[in-house]
Amino acid sequence: MSQQENFDKIRPFEDNEVSGVINQLVKVPYFIHILPRLFPNVPVDVMVEKLKQITSIAEFQDKCVIPFIKNLLTLTSKGLTVSGIENVNPQRNYLFISNHRDIVLDSALINTSLRDKGLNTSQIAIGDNLLIYEWITDLVKLNKSFLVLRNLSSVRQQMEASATLSAYIRMTIVDNKQNIWLAQREGRSKDGNDETQNSVLKMLNLSGKEDFVDNFAKLQILPVSISYEYDPCDYLKAFQFQLKRDNPAYKKSQNDDLEHMSTGIRGQKGGIHISFNKEITDVELRKLQADNKNAQIQELAKLIDHDVHNSYYLWPSNYIAFDELDNSSRFADKYTAEEKAAFDNRNEENIAKLGECDKEFVLESIRTMYANPVINKLKY
Repeated sequence: MSQQENFDKIRPFEDNEVSGVINQLVKVPYFIHILPRLFPNVPVDVMVEKLKQITSIAEFQDKCVIPFIKNLLTLTSKGLTVSGIENVNPQRNYLFISNHRDIVLDSALINTSLRDKGLNTSQIAIGDNLLIYEWITDLVKLNKSFLVLRNLSSVRQQMEASATLSAYIRMTIVDNKQNIWLAQREGRSKDGNDETQNSVLKMLNLSGKEDFVDNFAKLQILPVSISYEYDPCDYLKAFQFQLKRDNPAYKKSQNDDLEHMSTGIRGQKGGIHISFNKEITDVELRKLQADNKNAQIQELAKLIDHDVHNSYYLWPSNYIAFDELDNSSRFADKYTAEEKAAFDNRNEENIAKLGECDKEFVLESIRTMYANPVINKLKY
């Protein structure tokens, strides 16, 4: 068994598998049903034939995924701006670790930014809990996604899955010289407080055969910060906080995930900004002061958080939310009366969509998720 075959359960498709997968995909009635929504300007039969001609992953991304994302940006945003892209050396490959706000778009927008500069796109880590239908799994694996196995029944299975995932990520970066995108935490940051989970870094370290510094230096971590002026799912996330408050046993359903994916993709986002930081070097890793491996992990998490927080682009919505929570006008010079009215009206309209809810709690939760990036940036 080859090294690559060890990862068949989680890896993306390869070029030699593309034609067969697409030919199966275009036979799925629901996939055909959604094609007009994905590509509204292309007749279904024309799009099907176009898909059948695709023979590689790069071609699938360039002819389908990137055009879809760019059309989506035109329809649902004020545009995407990027800074720090010069930090991405085309002769190197990276583990892009970013904050996580949208289930689908974070990685897609980062890949679009890379492709626009002629850089290689990343393989994408995605939880298998989101892949409700087999055709969705096929679709994301055509888009260079690999699976993070969740909802495993035993601790042993979880440990084995983590070890396999870690080995796959290291092989992809070190041996296969490909980029990878990984969220800094499992699941989205629903309260806007972007913090790297120690468990993510511990998973990455499982496959290292050397010391802490060499293990992480070889992964070539480059932190990325993505900020949306408006999160289309903000009121849905806030309502989930209420449901959890009222019932600590509450757990979101697959339908909730589908609703959040759809709302995140189709909802208005205002401006979007992506900041690429500099790669975390072995020199920086050696400077981390810690007595043991757990402490080293914590210090590395803080280093990543510093880059994500410090490069986060703050929108008027962030400053407005901070001032409203603080009952002050500390950042009044950062927004206009019109922008504040638009923020308040938007929140009122979205909360009304929820029907019966604790409106004050939901509103405070929304304000908190927009204010937290300001609070985090003020630390530095």
